[in-house]
Amino acid sequence: MLRRRLRLSAAAVVGLLIAASAAVLGTAPTSAAPVEDPVVDVTIDSFAPVAPKPGDSVRITGRVTNTSDITFRAPQALACIDRKHLATNADIAAVSAEQDVPMSERDSCSGLTTFESGTFQQFGAPLAPKASVQFTLTVPWNEWQLKGNTGVYVVGVMFRGQPTEDSRARVTAGRARTLMPVIGSDPPTRKVNTALVIPLRHRPTQLGGTRFANDSLAQSMAPNGPLGRLLALGTTRKVTWLVDPAMLDEARRIKDGYVVVGDDNQTTPGSGQKVVTAWLKEFDDSRARGNQVVLLPYGDPDVASLIDASDPLSKDPVSKIVGDARATSEEYILAPGSTAPAIFTNGLWLENGSARGRYLAAASSGFPGSTDQDLNLVNSAAWVTAERPTLTPSPVYNVLTPEGPKTQVRTVIANSALTTGGPDPDTAENPLQVRQRFAAETALLATGGTTPVSVVALPPRGWDAEGSATAAIAGDLALPWIAPTDVNQIVAATPRPLTTKAPNAPRSNPALTGGQLDAVKRLNDATLTYRNLLAVQENLDENIQRARLRSASNGWRGFADEARQFTAIETGSVNQQLAKVSLVNSSVEQGQHGVIKVNLAGSKGTFPLTISNELDESIRVGIAVTPANRTDLRIKALQTKVLPPRGKATYLIEASAEQNGLIRANAQVITASGRPVGRSQELVIEAAQYGSVGWILVGAACALLFGTSFVRIYRRVRTERRNPEPTEPATDPLHPAPIDPEPGTGPVNSAADGVPESAPDAPVDASLKEGVGSKDG
Repeated sequence: MLRRRLRLSAAAVVGLLIAASAAVLGTAPTSAAPVEDPVVDVTIDSFAPVAPKPGDSVRITGRVTNTSDITFRAPQALACIDRKHLATNADIAAVSAEQDVPMSERDSCSGLTTFESGTFQQFGAPLAPKASVQFTLTVPWNEWQLKGNTGVYVVGVMFRGQPTEDSRARVTAGRARTLMPVIGSDPPTRKVNTALVIPLRHRPTQLGGTRFANDSLAQSMAPNGPLGRLLALGTTRKVTWLVDPAMLDEARRIKDGYVVVGDDNQTTPGSGQKVVTAWLKEFDDSRARGNQVVLLPYGDPDVASLIDASDPLSKDPVSKIVGDARATSEEYILAPGSTAPAIFTNGLWLENGSARGRYLAAASSGFPGSTDQDLNLVNSAAWVTAERPTLTPSPVYNVLTPEGPKTQVRTVIANSALTTGGPDPDTAENPLQVRQRFAAETALLATGGTTPVSVVALPPRGWDAEGSATAAIAGDLALPWIAPTDVNQIVAATPRPLTTKAPNAPRSNPALTGGQLDAVKRLNDATLTYRNLLAVQENLDENIQRARLRSASNGWRGFADEARQFTAIETGSVNQQLAKVSLVNSSVEQGQHGVIKVNLAGSKGTFPLTISNELDESIRVGIAVTPANRTDLRIKALQTKVLPPRGKATYLIEASAEQNGLIRANAQVITASGRPVGRSQELVIEAAQYGSVGWILVGAACALLFGTSFVRIYRRVRTERRNPEPTEPATDPLHPAPIDPEPGTGPVNSAADGVPESAPDAPVDASLKEGVGSKDG
């Protein structure tokens, strides 16, 4: 449906009314009350044939809707034409939209004046406010008054009527225009090899496993849904499918059974299994018929937003999602269960400001499996008009990317004019307008020379939500000057592409807002931590990894609430897994959190900390202890350990402190690469040891003890050397012999004990010289 809102300036209406009054009354006008600017919508519903030949009559149908508060009397619709011959594609682009010109002054489409033909239609009754009336105009060829040369002309339908009761003059209050390609006496000289690329995408709806946020994917895949109508276009036509593999995964999950989660977290069985199963079968049949499949990066991420949001100093920037998404698509199994591998092309789709060199360079290479055969699609609107590369004879170029790892990237540039519609900007997605614009653009290419020419038509993102305009383009593939093909054949026919600069258009309308990017970062960090935690990282659940990629999808544009719900659920799921790895030492409660209390005896010591793994996977972890209130705590680095599923491991933490007292620290479980796992645990370390003054006192006491002993020994040795004694058995100065008791005072042993009752008395002087009581003692 083609709809134009057209306004008649108040000044023009006033002038016409004054002139009419003066003519009837024969008096000079004095004054007139201002009237409201009437608004009438004119819609063209059909235009046939699409490209008439000289001699063909043209049939135009549509309707007029009075959207003003004025009743139009004597209403009529009549055909109009701008007889300027448009011979090139640049001529079409230069057609003025006349948006700032009052309706009464618009002269680009003049009404046909032969009233005996079907070039106009008179409506019998006045057109009241909100009323609508249909029209059918049949314009004989000669009424256009054209010479019959091949080219393009602007034609349309005008609405005229009397806006007031006393007005006898009709005013133009509405107009709709379209493009009419004419195949004249100089027919097309070549075929236009045309590849129609049809995106098959949908925003993520799978929340994990069999749980889905809603039934929108199944509804879209129904025969009357957008994805159902788009897929039907490949039944009898050669097209190129541009597919998000994440959507295929979700569809296969629906096929096997699913539930829809309501706002109250209650689940209901899904009802779209039959519809989705039929859609998947038709998609496989379309591939079997030879329609090319290009796989987007998994989840179709918002490349430019992710790259701009990445911290270049981060170990795992969020832009890593782009490379992981491309690598996932590269390894994707397009036909699971099939004995023969399904052939597809790994592709990238950037447009407008998101196709600038830094984004194209970063997203087109550097991922596992990347090759020069990967397909990079960019729309021509990404370049400003003055710098736009010429798309004939081939749309394949090497785009210069000096800021990237590769200095140039092979790129296929889609012709944006083929999906623009017009000539008026407010009808860019109207199916009829798009069909006529596509026919006009390709007709001029077909008559522009004899060298083979190829084009790629790719609708922009967010365009034609219902698929009707894309269907109109597909219908034009049957035009006689068009040869349907696919992108692979166009690339193969261009062995040596020309070189062009990367586009420099500013970015606008990103898919992910700042809040959404923050949520994506949180999910990205949690997922990468969990993957790094596993002893065998390849054991990461595929659903967790792919949910991270879906969170950054371009499909979230316009669905911010659903995006927040999806990312929050997936982040909570990963954090729930990470929470199963924790410290389990006995702790004391302090406030609202547990505090682990340990003792450190002496300047150095050890204390144990234990990690519990409640996961069903082996993990590799360590512990990092950092002081919170002192700088003298030193912790020896620990090696990581592998914990089996449902297992525990105890780590002996070697620590030292220069001072005694309480030391507050944090114990953090870490992965092998040092990523923190969960929250840190507070430690209270009690260090009991001597300070500096204590060590000085101990050292002084030891010096005094050993010093005095040395002096005493030295003095005795010197004395003995000066006063030598008769040689006697050596005695131990530290263990002198016991002093014998005086005669008659020692113990008396009975004979019964078997010991003599008395012993010979020892000399008195001996005890005085050798006992501890000697003068040297």
